[in-house]
Amino acid sequence: MKRVRAAALGEIAPGVPHLVVVDDVRLCMVRIGDQVHAIGDTCTHQRGSLSGGKLSGARVACPSHGWMFDVRTGQCTFPPRGTAVPGYPVTIEGDAVWVELA
Repeated sequence: MKRVRAAALGEIAPGVPHLVVVDDVRLCMVRIGDQVHAIGDTCTHQRGSLSGGKLSGARVACPSHGWMFDVRTGQCTFPPRGTAVPGYPVTIEGDAVWVELA
């Protein structure tokens, strides 16, 4: 695992998916309350950008066809048998948001 600084906490508005590119990895980062979550940005259905989608609770909907992913795990929640996107561990230290990449 490689730990990298992905963003400043203030750059990630609560409840709004945010695109971050770190080491050529596209991440969809979402701030919910005091926590920040990171999943792969590319939908497994037709490669839409999840950071361009809408957040509903802890699920982000792909703007292309509405597939939904849990931002805490990357699990596809609609359709129920859809393929997950990668999930990445996140830590916050002061104003820095750190992500662990494989």
